[in-house]
Amino acid sequence: MKLRSSPASPFGRKVKIGAVLCGVHLDVVPADTSNPADTLREQNPLGKIPVLLREEGGPIYDSRVILDYLDTIAGGGVIIPAGVEPRFAALTMQALADGIMDAALLQVYEARFRPEEGRSATWIDNQAGKVARGLAAFEASPPPAGGVTGAAHVGEIALACALGYLDLRFAGSWRADHPALVEWLDGFAARVPAFEATRPQG
Repeated sequence: MKLRSSPASPFGRKVKIGAVLCGVHLDVVPADTSNPADTLREQNPLGKIPVLLREEGGPIYDSRVILDYLDTIAGGGVIIPAGVEPRFAALTMQALADGIMDAALLQVYEARFRPEEGRSATWIDNQAGKVARGLAAFEASPPPAGGVTGAAHVGEIALACALGYLDLRFAGSWRADHPALVEWLDGFAARVPAFEATRPQG
C-alpha cells in the first residue's frame, strides 16, 4: 500500500506511526497539496493528505479513517481499543489532538499564504486559543502511560504528533507551560520508537 503525504504533515505522521504499530508496511509517496497537476486531487477530491492507496479497493482518507482501516486489517484492538469506554475515550482524545493540529496548521498557512496586510489578528488569535485550550485540557489530565491497553492508541499517537508539530513550527513554545505534557511526550517517545523515526527534518 502507498501513503500520499508530505514530510512535515502531522496527520501523515500519525498514519506512519500507526502503520508501524499495526505491523503494516506503507510506501510513502510525496504529495504536493498546492499543485493542481498532482494526482492527489484525483485520489482525494479535497486535495488533502494523507491518502492511503490500496492494491484492491479505492483510496481511503483522512488520517482517522486510515488508522481505523489499519487497525481493522491488523485484527482489531491494536491501536483502537475494543471496549466501548476505552474506545471512545481514545477516539475523543484523537479528536482533540487533531483539533490542535488543525488550528496550528491554519496559523502556519495564514502566515505562509496570505499577504501580511490581509491577515486577521482576530482569526489568528482564535486559532491560537483552540491550541491553548486543547493543551490546557491535556496538561490537566495527561493520558496514562501506555494508554488504556498498555500500548499506544490513536489518541496518544495524535497527541504526540500534535506536540511534535508544535515543536517543528512553533519552536516548542508550548513546553514552558506544560511540564506534565513534556514528561508524557518523553515517555511516549521512549516506548514508541516510530515517533522519533518519523520526525520531520526541517
